[in-house]
Amino acid sequence: MKGVEISTDKNRLDLQFITNYLQSSYWAKNRTKESVQTSIENSICFGLYLGKSQIGFARVLTDGAVFAYLMDVFIIDEYKGNGLGSLLMDEILQHKDIRDLETFKLATHDAHEFYLKKGFKVIAHPEFQMEKLKNNPI
Repeated sequence: MKGVEISTDKNRLDLQFITNYLQSSYWAKNRTKESVQTSIENSICFGLYLGKSQIGFARVLTDGAVFAYLMDVFIIDEYKGNGLGSLLMDEILQHKDIRDLETFKLATHDAHEFYLKKGFKVIAHPEFQMEKLKNNPI
């Protein structure tokens, strides 16, 4: 799509736009603007822009050596289906601080087919994985 740009410059990110989208999502509806800001400060972020308008976002949490986790990936509805998700993921996967890591993980509720095309696989041994959730009853 003509005029589309991807940038890792955090100064270009529209915090309110990102917060509004995340608060309307199924995975981050309870995030505060402050927690979104903190997550941006501590991640490699990718803004997707059409002209001066931000139309998408993704962030990667990484130790920079071995492991990364893809989070908060979105493109606003009116621009979905134009190959922009693929463009964004290709840029992320080729980023100098991510491309050579041993492990790159993500969680998705509804985009398995998309991520399979980008080289991700279903976890071979999910029984080895554990998590601790803030509101997880014991």
